[in-house]
Amino acid sequence: MVVKKDGQRQRFDSQKLLQGLLKACEKRPVPVSKLEEIVDEIEAKLQDRPDKEIETSEIGQLVMERLKDLDKVAYVRFASVYREFKDVLEFKKELEILLKER
Repeated sequence: MVVKKDGQRQRFDSQKLLQGLLKACEKRPVPVSKLEEIVDEIEAKLQDRPDKEIETSEIGQLVMERLKDLDKVAYVRFASVYREFKDVLEFKKELEILLKER
C-alpha cells in the first residue's frame, strides 16, 4: 500500500509510476524499456520490504535516484513536480546542485 501525502492509502500502481516517468522523459532520448526496468526494480524493492506500506515520498526518492543517473533533464522535470517547486529559485537551486556534481 502507498501512503499519500494526505494520509490516504491506495494500492501501488506500477502503471501510474510508469506514466510519471514517461511524462518526465517526454522528448528525451530515453528508451521506454529503460523506464519499465526502473518500474520493475522499484516494485521489486517494495515487495522485498518487511513493511507493506510505503510513503509516496520514499517512492519519489527511489525514482529520482534512478533518473538522476539516467537523464538529468528528466530528473529535474520529475523533481520539480515531486518536490513541488514553488518558484524559479527552487528550480535554480536544483540545477546548481546538478552542475556541482559534474
